[in-house]
Amino acid sequence: MSSSDRDLRDFMIGLCLAIGSSVFIGVSFILKKLGLLRYARKVSTRAGQGGCGYLREWMWWAGMILMTLGEGANFAAFAFAPATMVTPLGALSVIVSAVLSARILKEKLNILGKVGCFLCVLGSTVMVIHAPKEQEVHSVLDLVLKMKEPAFIVYALIMLITAIVTIFYFVPRYGQKNVLVYITVCSTLGSFTVMGCKGVGTAINATVRGHNEFTNWITYVLLGVIIVCIILQLNFLNKALDTFNTAVVTPIYYVFFTSFVITGSAILFQEFQHMGALDIVGFLCGFLTIIAGIFLLNAFKDLKISWRNLPKVTKEADIPETGSINSTVGLNGVTNATFVDVQQIEAHISRNMSNGCITRTMSDDSDCNDNGCAPDRYHGSSPVLDM
Repeated sequence: MSSSDRDLRDFMIGLCLAIGSSVFIGVSFILKKLGLLRYARKVSTRAGQGGCGYLREWMWWAGMILMTLGEGANFAAFAFAPATMVTPLGALSVIVSAVLSARILKEKLNILGKVGCFLCVLGSTVMVIHAPKEQEVHSVLDLVLKMKEPAFIVYALIMLITAIVTIFYFVPRYGQKNVLVYITVCSTLGSFTVMGCKGVGTAINATVRGHNEFTNWITYVLLGVIIVCIILQLNFLNKALDTFNTAVVTPIYYVFFTSFVITGSAILFQEFQHMGALDIVGFLCGFLTIIAGIFLLNAFKDLKISWRNLPKVTKEADIPETGSINSTVGLNGVTNATFVDVQQIEAHISRNMSNGCITRTMSDDSDCNDNGCAPDRYHGSSPVLDM
């Protein structure tokens, strides 16, 4: 088998593993949220406030097991396919989470949310078509050489400083108020997790093919980075899920996490190096399409929009320039408007009321009739009752 054929086969294997991972992770979000809700109903100290009693909830552990399986499949996908293709497919977990949130957690999913789901699938398809099909790193030695590049060293330092400052300064002050605090920690650490998974996956793949990479110390360093980053990610992700709405946490986490991973992968693995201009543009357009879908999925989730109450196709009759509207609501819920000409009202008033009746004041009670309305001194009747 030629190198290109082997890379294409590995690409398809990685694609299937990435899709399966998204399904597992999407379901795990719902189960973990249910476990946190069950725990919150029993005690006063929530997970977002430092409580750890959710560890006794079996439903939370079920979600944790599914997330572990999903992350395992995702880890295996990095061994076969480029990180810039595997990571964006996490948008499918957003769709799974949104649909199940609407069904199980009773969180709303209107017509705009459904359109957002469609855009996520469309964007994922476009990204898969234009994603790089060739591996740029085939051994741990290749990875070490790329890690020594100045561009990656600067990127790694920026991500590390951002994570440390956010954990020790912003989390205690703004963690319960702004969802971006927890998401920033998870995303910056997640970029290191993905690059570590890619490195260890490459080592496993090379070992299976006959070149043992577990004799190299860098393999164990990458494995340690993965373990530490995953533990910290889970901790802050649990706090985010417990404090904020699932439909808000999931998409924002996806956008930040994927953006950092694509940037880090482009710098470290140089997966865009052999891509044409059209493939790069198509890849970025697919990613932006996914972001647009996620925005529609969540920005308008509280609006009651469905196929039944969409605007009518036919144009309503023109409203007269002068007139007032008497509105009545029919059985079908549609407002029926009747227009009354203001000029007719003015003419009716002028015919039934004299200037003297309008301008005079009642000086004594004798001018009032039985109905409490003063009779017109010129016509002997009450113009108000006549109207």
